[in-house]
Amino acid sequence: MTSNLEKYREGEVSKDFRSLITSLQQDLELVADGVNIIVGDKENPIVDNSVSFPMQHYFMDGVYVREMTMFKGSAVMGAIHKHLHMCFLLKGHVTVVNENETVDYVAPCFIVSTPGVKRVLYAHEDSVWYNTHKNPTGTKNLKELEKDIIALNYEEYDEYIKNK
Repeated sequence: MTSNLEKYREGEVSKDFRSLITSLQQDLELVADGVNIIVGDKENPIVDNSVSFPMQHYFMDGVYVREMTMFKGSAVMGAIHKHLHMCFLLKGHVTVVNENETVDYVAPCFIVSTPGVKRVLYAHEDSVWYNTHKNPTGTKNLKELEKDIIALNYEEYDEYIKNK
């Protein structure tokens, strides 16, 4: 008998990843309590800082870097990024699941993040994760940056690609 993990690694489950992750996100939004489950809202769809996931933001010539601390046992459902970018795990151990693979990362390491892919990260220990993004206008306005670098759902990403 094939386990669910074996099915996932063989690609059977990953075929439905987009619908499954979208459904999971909608379910989490329904039960979010702001403490154990934190989600954005219509005004602020991306949670950019919380006690559970502290973040720092760094700006330099043409580059934006987001630092996120994940505590042991926590999980994060990431946004869909529009552009290829580099991530760095400088402390800790995380597992990253997406529609193509499940990968364990142990710090220090880097990850090339493919556009159009939604990820779920699980922290096996306290971890510090960095996302680096282009910021050609040099803005420090997070809402403006988010419009440029992320899509809120697969439909928005597909529309972005179509009009690119």
